[in-house]
Parts: sequence; C-alpha cells; structure tokens
Amino acid sequence: MDAYGLELVRIRRYQDDAVNARLEVFRALAAAGVPAERADELVARLEAGAVAGAHTWIAESSAPDGAEEGFEDGWNAGVRTVATDMLRLADQAAAHRGRATTHQFSPTPRSGAMATEGTASASLPEVWEVLEAARQCTWALTGPEHFLVPDASEELALVALAAVREDEQGGYLQHLQEFAEQHRGRLEEMLRAYGPGSAPATHGRYFLVGQPEALPIIERMEHAPLLLRSRWEQAGEDSLLLDDLEFAWGRASVSTGESSR
Repeated sequence: MDAYGLELVRIRRYQDDAVNARLEVFRALAAAGVPAERADELVARLEAGAVAGAHTWIAESSAPDGAEEGFEDGWNAGVRTVATDMLRLADQAAAHRGRATTHQFSPTPRSGAMATEGTASASLPEVWEVLEAARQCTWALTGPEHFLVPDASEELALVALAAVREDEQGGYLQHLQEFAEQHRGRLEEMLRAYGPGSAPATHGRYFLVGQPEALPIIERMEHAPLLLRSRWEQAGEDSLLLDDLEFAWGRASVSTGESSR
C-alpha cells in the first residue's frame, strides 16, 4: 500500500471511531431522557463545529515563505476552493437530523431500550448477536488484524436490522446463518477480490468487505434493497460505503455465476 493508501486507512479508522462515539453519545443522551430531536441537534452542532474548525485552519494557511507569485496565487485559489467546500460540509452537518431515531431501531445490551413504534421489535436478535453470528462465518474469518477497521460497527449493523420487516423478524438470526451458508462461494469470492489486501482495497475503497456487519447489510441488499437504502439515507451513513459493497457483491455474483436479484 502506498503512502496515500495508508492515509486513507487512517482516515477511515478515525471515521469509524467517530461513528461509534456518536452511537455512544446518542445512547447516553437517550438514557438521560433527552428527546431524539434534541440529541440530533446537539450532535449536529458538535460535528458542524469540528468542520468549522478545520475550515478556519485551512482558510488561514498561507503559501511557503519565498514562494513565487504564480505559486502563491495558485495556493490561495486552492485554499479558497477547499474552504468553500468545507463551509458546505459544515452547513450539511448542522442540518443533519434523524440519526438518533435510527439508533432506536434495535435494542442493544448497553442501552436496553425497546424499539419504538414503526421500528424493529424485540423479536429481533440483539445487534451483538448478529455480529457474533457473522464472525462465525468462514468468509469473514480473515482475522481481525487484517481488517481495515479493527472493530465492527454496531451502528451500521443497526441500520441493517432497521430494514428487517416485521414479518421477517422471527428467526432472523437463523435466516442470516442460512443465507451465509447458501451464498458462501459468492461471499468468499467477494472477500478475495475486494477484501483487505486486495488491489481495490489498497486504494482506500471497499472498507466494509470482510467486516462482520457487512453480512446483515448484504442479506438486506438481497431481500429489501430499497428499504435498506432508505434506512441508510435516514441514518446519514456514507453512501459510498453502501455503493462499494453493492458493487463488490454484484461482481462476486458474476464471478461465481450466481444469479442476483
């Protein structure tokens, strides 16, 4: 992996840490009785402030001392372009809503909260049970030391569980295990072609391939793709993560000759 690829890996780890920290904050606020709407507002303000801080640092940067006039002009133009993009991202972060409600779709061992009306019920397995079942699948056993993101993200698994329809909730864990067995060849091919250590992954893409939370996400791609996409967007997750996983899963279908939905 080249220097840029290593930078992307570090950035993705920071992003994963931020996702898990956000989840913990939402849980703490919910336990303290803070309404989901207020929790969304508070977290959005914090994230917008972080981006604004980066904007200030970029906007105040200057060309190296002694730089030629043309170089300095190009530097300043680049700074203005990046600063404008950072302001746009800060505006988006400040307006972000709906994530706190997403985290209530499935109960977890730490929160113990029951799902709200219109979301996944208590008949669904706990998110940690889903992740543990995924880790037992042969396709995922590359060893945690090889994962680009060392810790599985409960938040993304929760989004996948939010896309499980009410009539599918009973016995979902067994269904997930049967799905993994049925598509073992396709899952292994996807891991080989796009997982940690593969050529595409060295360019900083396909982060979810090989991660345990990818299994319930892929299962929902097969059985409720539109609902999964809707939940994903409601949760404010990075669409590129889902797009990459969808592409890798589709290519694995072509490689193994398996028909996809």
